Amino acid sequence: MVSDGRDWLAAQPLPETAREQITVALAMIDALEVQIAPLDRQLRPYARAQTGCRALIDAYYGIGELSAVTIVSELGDCRRFANSRDAVRYGGMDITVYQSDRHRAPGRLSRQGPPALRWALYEAAQASRRGGERSPDRAYYLEVKERIGGNRACLALARKMLKRCYHTLRELGDDALAPPAAPTQPGRGSAATRRASSGSPRPTNPPATPDAAGALAA
Repeated sequence: MVSDGRDWLAAQPLPETAREQITVALAMIDALEVQIAPLDRQLRPYARAQTGCRALIDAYYGIGELSAVTIVSELGDCRRFANSRDAVRYGGMDITVYQSDRHRAPGRLSRQGPPALRWALYEAAQASRRGGERSPDRAYYLEVKERIGGNRACLALARKMLKRCYHTLRELGDDALAPPAAPTQPGRGSAATRRASSGSPRPTNPPATPDAAGALAA
């Protein structure tokens, strides 16, 4: 939690029990952030180097490094889905409707499939709707918001982004899940390569002794 939020909490007139609960919750957040930080440092460079993640980051406004890693890992090989609708159903972002003879309930998300995938897509949609004129999906979000409200419009945008990700990863084929190329490690390679890169002179063999010369001649 950022400092502004902590300052706001500290300024609230709360009873002692509530204050204690907040103190414990903040301590748990701090402990989790300590464990999350090294994972964050590993995942962000991975996303920039991995083909599938990089393709999503470059193609779609709102998808960042962590959301790209989540989408690629949770969708897996998109060639296993017959079409984008199957990917939407797998992600639990399809709309289920209960309908009887005289009653039709409003549609709801099925919420089947990986929760992490839905989280990543919803976060990407939120980032896209907040992007202003930079976001190519801002106009779509505003149009849908006028009809069905902001939250459902954001879900509709997340569903659209899932379909786009499906097509992009499917077109990449095997490269979508290929691990990134290992970076060249300094100090690796042959001794001759290291000498050439450092400018060190090539070692010469010591002159042969008379005994050694005679042995070679024999």
